[in-house]
Amino acid sequence: MSGDRAILHVDMDAFFASVEVREQPQLRGLPVLVGGAGRRGVVAAASYEARKFGCRSAQPMAVALRLCPQAVVVPPRHALYTEVSRAVFAVFERFSPLVEGLSIDEAFIDLAGTERLWGPPRGVAEALRVAVHQEVGLTCSVGLACVKFLAKIASGMNKPDGLTEIPAGTELEFLTPLPIGELWGVGPRTQEKLQRRGVHTVGDLRRLGEAALVEMFGAHGLHMHRLSLALDERAVVPDRAAKSLGHEDTYADNVVGVPALRRCLLSQATRVADRLVAQGLKARCVCLKIRDGDFVTETRQCTLPRATDDYRELHAAACRLLEAVETEGRGFRLTGVSVTHFEAPEREVQLDLLAPASEPPPKSAALQAVLSAVRERHGHQALFPAEAGSERRLGDTGAITHSRPNEPAKRRR
Repeated sequence: MSGDRAILHVDMDAFFASVEVREQPQLRGLPVLVGGAGRRGVVAAASYEARKFGCRSAQPMAVALRLCPQAVVVPPRHALYTEVSRAVFAVFERFSPLVEGLSIDEAFIDLAGTERLWGPPRGVAEALRVAVHQEVGLTCSVGLACVKFLAKIASGMNKPDGLTEIPAGTELEFLTPLPIGELWGVGPRTQEKLQRRGVHTVGDLRRLGEAALVEMFGAHGLHMHRLSLALDERAVVPDRAAKSLGHEDTYADNVVGVPALRRCLLSQATRVADRLVAQGLKARCVCLKIRDGDFVTETRQCTLPRATDDYRELHAAACRLLEAVETEGRGFRLTGVSVTHFEAPEREVQLDLLAPASEPPPKSAALQAVLSAVRERHGHQALFPAEAGSERRLGDTGAITHSRPNEPAKRRR
């Protein structure tokens, strides 16, 4: 790849499940499902032994257990996964300062300027895989290419514990036979429309031509045509800012009534506040997501007067949003709180002399930091708000959602 960009896409293999097997060696070789065990539980991760039976992430746990009745179900431990992720990203950052975290378990790494230190790109990819295995005890799969989207496709070609290189000059040869669904942004509806035109592979898409694709899909057609030509100028952007951060739960039994819903939202606002503190962020926009027993999903959002990381302010905003939802006669299977529009907490805020006394005092920031630190060290139930209930809710999958793509890259020292 001399003279060209060399980009790695590193994807940890069945991350949550692999961490659980590492922590519990007696699970090795068994089909493992990480997720909620209740009748509404969802699979957060499936080991490769479980995947052989058709189990996969985001699948209802009941379906996965029908496919693989002998599977071992393990409740998720997100604090542990975050800790392991930090160790993994510490390995990544030894090989290059240009690490762009996509999620807790995958990242792009730009090897520009590292050849004199680490050698040719393929050797770097091999050394990185060995380092992750030796230091963290997990395997990862790596794709190596000149552009980001090809590196990401390549990393999934030889899972688990694989390395796939697309040498410079062979990009079109690699792309031509691939199904069109491999391209970013080509979903089921787009595939269906293209297949009606006889387009099944990336080579077919390329032959259809730019003009026809633009006529069919507008700007998205131009995007697909460029990808079919292996054109992707996007750079690896380290420490990419999070777009949103949140937590949601699916419940074994429908939640009925405003008081019960407010307690659920308090639990979620507390978790979101902890993650804001861990990220060193405050947020101005609060979003509510709620789904009833008939799978009708509603979302509401509002903008706060100032950015905050205080769980009380987040909870109050979520409860105000809840007032705009018709709750009478409905039971709810899912609730979630998320935040967007982040600001760094170092930014000084002008206090309002005429603010009502009910607003949190300035010392609330210090209190929130202490509460978050205690919960990070001792678990989510430590120093938990009493009004949210003293027991873990039935059916809580513990699923972290919509979280920061850059969390692992912003490690706390």
